[in-house]
Amino acid sequence: MHHKRRFGLAVAVVLAFQAEAASSLKLNEQGYFEAPGLNVTVFADIYPDGHQTGVTVIQHGERVAANGDLRLEPSPGQWSPVPAGDGKASFDPATGSLVQTLRYPDPGKDRKGFNPIEYPDLHFSYKVAVTPLDGHSFQVSVHLDQPLPAEWEGKVGFNFELFPGDLFGKSFLMDGKSGTFPRQANGPVAVVEGHTITAPLASGRTLVVAPENPLQRLKIESRSGRLDLIDGRGNMNNGWYIVREVTRPGNTRDALTWVVTPNVDPQWRYEPVVQVSQVGYRPHQAKTVVIEQDPRDRKADPLVLYRIGEDGPREVARYTPRPWGKFLRYHYLTADLSEVREPGSYQLSYRGKSTHVFRIDDDVFDRGVWQPTLEYFLPAQMCHMRVTENYRTWHGLDHMDDARMASPGVHFDGYEQRPDTLTRFKPGDRIPGMAVGGWHDAGDYDLRIESQMGTIKLLAQMVEEFGLDHDATTIDQARKETRLLRPDGVNDAIQQIEHGLLNVLAGYRALGRTYRGVIEPTLEQYVLLGDVTTQTDNLAYDPALPAGARTGTTSSLQDDRWVFTEDNPNRELETASGLAVAARVLEPSNPAMAKEALDAAIDLTARALDRATSIGAKVAALSELAVSTGDPAYVEKLVALKPQIVEAIDKTGPSLAVALPLVRDADFLREVDAAVAAHQAKLADDATRTPYRVPYVPYIWGAGWDIQRFGVDQYYFRKGWPQHTSDALQMDALNFVLGVHPGKVTESFASGVGANSATVAYGTNRADWSYIPGGVISGTALIRPDLPELKIWPYFWQQREYVIGGGAENFMFLALAAASRQQAGK
Repeated sequence: MHHKRRFGLAVAVVLAFQAEAASSLKLNEQGYFEAPGLNVTVFADIYPDGHQTGVTVIQHGERVAANGDLRLEPSPGQWSPVPAGDGKASFDPATGSLVQTLRYPDPGKDRKGFNPIEYPDLHFSYKVAVTPLDGHSFQVSVHLDQPLPAEWEGKVGFNFELFPGDLFGKSFLMDGKSGTFPRQANGPVAVVEGHTITAPLASGRTLVVAPENPLQRLKIESRSGRLDLIDGRGNMNNGWYIVREVTRPGNTRDALTWVVTPNVDPQWRYEPVVQVSQVGYRPHQAKTVVIEQDPRDRKADPLVLYRIGEDGPREVARYTPRPWGKFLRYHYLTADLSEVREPGSYQLSYRGKSTHVFRIDDDVFDRGVWQPTLEYFLPAQMCHMRVTENYRTWHGLDHMDDARMASPGVHFDGYEQRPDTLTRFKPGDRIPGMAVGGWHDAGDYDLRIESQMGTIKLLAQMVEEFGLDHDATTIDQARKETRLLRPDGVNDAIQQIEHGLLNVLAGYRALGRTYRGVIEPTLEQYVLLGDVTTQTDNLAYDPALPAGARTGTTSSLQDDRWVFTEDNPNRELETASGLAVAARVLEPSNPAMAKEALDAAIDLTARALDRATSIGAKVAALSELAVSTGDPAYVEKLVALKPQIVEAIDKTGPSLAVALPLVRDADFLREVDAAVAAHQAKLADDATRTPYRVPYVPYIWGAGWDIQRFGVDQYYFRKGWPQHTSDALQMDALNFVLGVHPGKVTESFASGVGANSATVAYGTNRADWSYIPGGVISGTALIRPDLPELKIWPYFWQQREYVIGGGAENFMFLALAAASRQQAGK
């Protein structure tokens, strides 16, 4: 309460200050400057690597500029040094400014952490102050706490990044001279501040961005030096346009000063967005339409429903949307179309704007919804195979030189190898049998154990739960060829499970344990945008051979991928649970592989159970082994974990559901039942906190993957405890992915699925601004504190990334559940 009072006083002071200054920008309760049509946030976000922190401008609802901060390079990349901030920006009542204190280096990232960064030997601290001026202008000032070392003068500058996707083909003016924002980075190439980049597009004191568009026009004036307009894509494909000024030599106070003036239409209002599934609904399914409006727009106009016939749309119903209230930065309304059950194609109209056409029918999930994941995405991600589709080659035969034991240390993508490899192999040794099976993860081409096993387990669960049997692909392991849209008479799901297990079991066989992951050793390989066959030469490196002998069958380059190991009993138990499910579904068709998988699951559980700390992992392994083996000892171990299971029912319930019929202990069943009842009641209450009725709590990445996982968990809660669990949350999670989610971009997160979908995605073909059908992007992210965002930009991994091991497979599971007559729309 005292903190709120102090903040209230601060707001009152700044309001008084700004009234005197005649600024339209006011400090709001979320802690950023706001005016109708304009928001200016100051280090409200936490992710400079993903272009979302620093001084940020949101103009007419669009984030147009971000990452305003001091940087050590004119065009920094993902592994470039970034500063550390001291908490949130503070308000200075004397000046009416928001002020952020920062310093180099960041001790949490300097050669350590998940993505370690190599910082130079440079230590300094500084402040960035943002002060509202007259109208919609604001001043950005940088104050150094001490002068920079002489060798760094002219190399440290303030970078302000302009989002490229909305500027291609638009014009700019630099000191009155015109130019155009190019679609791609163009030469000449120059050395700027010691870095090789494309030469600045323009230099001067005053830059005007998109002067032809009143909703985009933005003026940046330097009061301290020269502005350079740089195309950041000249050295990093995922770069933005950068406005940069180096700090003035010897200066500390006002080391640089800018005045930024976004053009603003004070009458602008966010246009209402009607959010409805891009695929449609089954007749008896709940159908909640969400309408997102400007926070000042509280009016509820008629929502008109049309049925599409031979002669076009015909009005069949009108609804008065019900106010839901404020969520994030918008005002929301909802409308219930659940009583519309007549099969057909429909369209909604609100204030003269129509939605896409969607279907209502019993077979709405039966074709072209879950199938693309199995028919396209999983085959396209297959490692150690050549993958073709008619005239198209998705990728050639790759990584046949896998794999060598990793060198000790921290890898740039977060892997860490200890000097003791936990195996008989030494760093640099070749691990036999690893050039087989597995799926590339997203655009990174690595094979994480949790990604491989997550895919295997979910596919096996779909076979078990829904009788998944679909054949559209030829998978020939002997020839190492995969051909899309060419059936071979074998269930694709079973073949994909086998493909994943080939890699996981090969590693287990050779190492005597599961691997942590398999990944390329160099950053140059890691950032590859192109055919994966160019990442390695497919020839095994043998350092024992003399250089002259390394021809024909032996590589002369150390480009072979590395295998990492770890001692992680929690992850080993999660692996065991997936192996146990896979063993069950493979038993009829591949008993030898099924036995090897089950034996490995038993062995891993025996070694890891007593050392594991995750109750969720323990219950997952014990439950699946109880079902797969029929051994009552596993059930006894489950019952012995009753207190922990009950306490963490949100994490244990979904796994426990499959083994519940094997449990005979009345006290255990009663207490677990009570815990599930309480958990589901809480979820039902939590669902009322957003208009989407799902736990929308994004951190950095979009929340789509977590919401899908939540939906799958709800399926299993319903399987085990139908008396406490409806299918509502499960179906709402699916609808969220299919278009009923925050923001004006209402596309389906599942590429190629639905009327409008994510056809620009962060996949292996992202450099082509393309997609892989059936891949599922991470989805709408939250730009802190309250802007939902899903930009059309292929290099936003936090919004548009595909992953293996959950993203696409969880969606596929939910779509199959929706297609099931037992699960949806009774």
